[in-house]
Amino acid sequence: MGDGRGRATIIGGIAILLWAALAPLTVFTTGIPPFELLALSFAVAFLSGIVLLGFRGSLAELRQPAAPWMTAFFGIFGYHALYFYALKAAPAAEASLIAYLWPLLIVLFAALLPGERLAARHVAGALLGLGGTALIILGRAPSATADASLSGYAAALMCALLWSAYSVFNRRFGATPSGMIVGVCGAVAVAGGACHLLFETTVAPASEQWLAIVLLGVGPTGLAFLAWDHATKHGHISLLGALSYLAPLLSTALLVAMGNAPATVRLLAAALLIIGGAVLATGIGGGRRRAAATAS
Repeated sequence: MGDGRGRATIIGGIAILLWAALAPLTVFTTGIPPFELLALSFAVAFLSGIVLLGFRGSLAELRQPAAPWMTAFFGIFGYHALYFYALKAAPAAEASLIAYLWPLLIVLFAALLPGERLAARHVAGALLGLGGTALIILGRAPSATADASLSGYAAALMCALLWSAYSVFNRRFGATPSGMIVGVCGAVAVAGGACHLLFETTVAPASEQWLAIVLLGVGPTGLAFLAWDHATKHGHISLLGALSYLAPLLSTALLVAMGNAPATVRLLAAALLIIGGAVLATGIGGGRRRAAATAS
């Protein structure tokens, strides 16, 4: 692993750790409509990012061509609109785990890039991930809110597909500075605000909800995107995909610790299947074993 790519991958790890707090913080905003939450949290991300760029003297990074701007906008806005809706329409822990199929999909999509190939382990890893998702959905007892929950599950799956495609496609914009993402956060806030005014009724956040919104904006919807943008452009995509499964594991553990999700055997088994699929798909450890066999 070259120093530059290794550093970029480590920076991506910072984003992954910040995203582990996304679902738990979103739970604290219960009652706030999804698009209102999207607008408020990304407005905080934009304002805090402008301060950061101004401190670094790099506000000029906001001026970039349309292609990277639009790619990042649709990836970030689409993902979060779907993600926030999923957490409102389905149980937080289960929707979060389904949404976190995106690391496995990143591994699969990265294997299809020029110079790569889809090996049997990639297919096997995908099947394990799908098995974990099926375990979550099929293990849920029918209820009066089954239709609403189903729409939440569908939104979670769609955001997984969208985010993985964006993360892999972002590689083509390696020459674009990551500071541009601050401007994209501002555009996402405006788009979220417009959707909120069109489709939702405004709810005034309580003081503790404002704290959660500020923390969301600074961390999981702010600094995390700057780090992820740099990592997907310059780091190891497949390794980032595998490491990203630390996020749902930590996220679910936080939800359980907060009392927002039960520590069931089914949930644990689903997490192990999905994470195991990512490890298998990337072949972590296989390279070492092959190297040891060659040396002997």
